[in-house]
Amino acid sequence: MTRLPTPAERRAAALQALLVTFLWSTSWVLIRWGLRDMPPLTFAGLRYALAAAILLAVMAARRGRRPAGALRPARPWGRLVLLGLVFYTCTQGAQFLALSLLPAATVSLFLAGTPLLVAAASLVWLREPASGLQWVGALLLLAGAAVYLGAGDLGDLRSGLGVALFAVAANAGGALLGRGIHRTRELGALEVTALSMGIGSAALLAVGRLLEPWPRLGPESWAIVVWLAVVNTALAFWLWSHTQRLLSATESSVINNTMLLQIAILAWLVLGEALSHRQVAGLVAAALGAAIVQWAPRARTRKGPWRSGGSS
Repeated sequence: MTRLPTPAERRAAALQALLVTFLWSTSWVLIRWGLRDMPPLTFAGLRYALAAAILLAVMAARRGRRPAGALRPARPWGRLVLLGLVFYTCTQGAQFLALSLLPAATVSLFLAGTPLLVAAASLVWLREPASGLQWVGALLLLAGAAVYLGAGDLGDLRSGLGVALFAVAANAGGALLGRGIHRTRELGALEVTALSMGIGSAALLAVGRLLEPWPRLGPESWAIVVWLAVVNTALAFWLWSHTQRLLSATESSVINNTMLLQIAILAWLVLGEALSHRQVAGLVAAALGAAIVQWAPRARTRKGPWRSGGSS
């Protein structure tokens, strides 16, 4: 019988998950800094290529410790390639490009709308109908976004809105592809992440090489790339995966959605991207709406209740 985690273990896991979201939130500040000296697509490619190399090394080490006769499932290469191109080449490339054009809080707000697109697309493609409470959360998210954007100057934002919207659509597509792969349980979370990240980052570097001049990276730029790859990607992924063993999906999604406010606070303190009271209220409403969409129980189908299966 599987041992249930103790309250102390769950509290420790919640604090660890909150630390991971803080690391991920600092990524947005570090990316804005790095974009001063590095073009966005090349910058994103370097970060994820280095992180993928670390994860692939860990994956190889774990595989080497398996018994010689252990069965290994065939890798769904077609879906892994598609996931890598959508979730890393398109999503991360567009996110870095959007951050070169828009404030960090604005980009994070757009990406917070991903659960809304995923919920709508799941109804069609994965036959996972959303519940009434999830649609309430979706409306709250949209209302918060409207308040935030209505309190700003859309003229200043217009140049990057298309890129941000593309990033959201690609992020939702990557979430659906990842969920589809994880639901089959053919591969572990580490293997899916390492392989798809390696494929997507290689494509990102190739596109960046074609479209952007190769940057001359100084010590500060390399330090940002290495920190983002090693700490905020490879290490953070491992820590987050560990917390998923102890926390419920509801707890994880609520903690994850604190990033929207963390990013806004860090951008204000470090980058000087100040927000009005109306914008802060819009962010709070959007974060709450996104959390409801993620953790509210889904509607039952003829096959029974929906069950989640995936990784961050």
